[in-house]
Amino acid sequence: MSTPFIYLDYNASTPNDPRVVDAMLPFLTDHYGNPSSVHAQGVKAKEAIETARKQLATLLGANSEEIIFTSGGTESNNYAIIGTALQHKTKGNHIITSSIEHPAVSEVCKHLEKQGFKVTYLSVDKNGIIDLKELKEAILPETILITIMHANNEIGSIQPIHEIGKIAKKHDIVFHTDAAQSVGKIPTKVKDLGVDLLSIAGHKIYAPKGIGALYTKKGISLSKLIHGAGHENNKRPGTENVMQIVGLGKAAEIAFEEFDHNTSTMIIMRDYLLEKLNTLNIDILINGNPSKSLPNTLNVSIKNINANEIIYSIRNKIALSSGSACHSGTANLSNVLKATLSDLDYANGTFRFSVGKNTTKQEIDDAITILNEVFNRSYTN
Repeated sequence: MSTPFIYLDYNASTPNDPRVVDAMLPFLTDHYGNPSSVHAQGVKAKEAIETARKQLATLLGANSEEIIFTSGGTESNNYAIIGTALQHKTKGNHIITSSIEHPAVSEVCKHLEKQGFKVTYLSVDKNGIIDLKELKEAILPETILITIMHANNEIGSIQPIHEIGKIAKKHDIVFHTDAAQSVGKIPTKVKDLGVDLLSIAGHKIYAPKGIGALYTKKGISLSKLIHGAGHENNKRPGTENVMQIVGLGKAAEIAFEEFDHNTSTMIIMRDYLLEKLNTLNIDILINGNPSKSLPNTLNVSIKNINANEIIYSIRNKIALSSGSACHSGTANLSNVLKATLSDLDYANGTFRFSVGKNTTKQEIDDAITILNEVFNRSYTN
């Protein structure tokens, strides 16, 4: 009997929670109205959207009117960053970000540099954390935006968002955080974080791909990226993706209700995975600090191992990532590992394990058995 496929790549994407699918299905089959229509079918769709908006607002500790639905985390980041830059370009043209942002932020900043904006990329320490002193020193009279991810997608490091928020507020600077990896895993109450803008990706919290949201604090104005009718309170035109919005809302409701249980489960599974890895006869480095990172993320580097080759060889047995899954497939060392890896001799052997709320010890045991076999073959060849 073959071992079932083992999924340990939850930072890349999560499976749809069955309860999310159940909530979505009626809007694929029965409730097909346009939410802008005044007839019964339209009203049903509109009510479903507003319910989802409340569900997501509850998870974030926000007001419903502060939630804008988007096509995903990338659009949310683009809207937050470009929308702020264009809205405040008469005030200044300087943006501060970190050197380890996801491309959905870093590439946006590079685009704005070509449009005449100036960007400061803050360095990080060996654990992937920015220096608040460096942040303060980077602020200029022209600084209009600080955009720092809440938690890193590769090594899981959590930035001091609350402290950054206080600095931004003191200098009257708009503060955005990419929270795609953190929502549902660690607390993301927007008032506690002190953020003005926060991006969410549905497929990271057991909702479908292609749906996301942007929290926009009341009073924060953004220049629109898309022009059309007055959907989403005239902030994001286009007929709403009702079915997927419903799915995101249900996923947010589940994440809120099961937060403590899911977080503790992921910590147990991640620590168990590290314990089992440490029993193998391999030379291993831990990237980042697991005690100060996402509860589900473990990034390790193994000497004299080619991670890409191993991951490819076991692709039909285990889902793993050798780096940031959204833009993998390249042999180039990521900015995160360049900044945090203490010994570059280990670089090619970097694995990102990310467990989920349903990961079991049996799955980890089976994965370790498979990995031990391929590690041994790699060391003896």
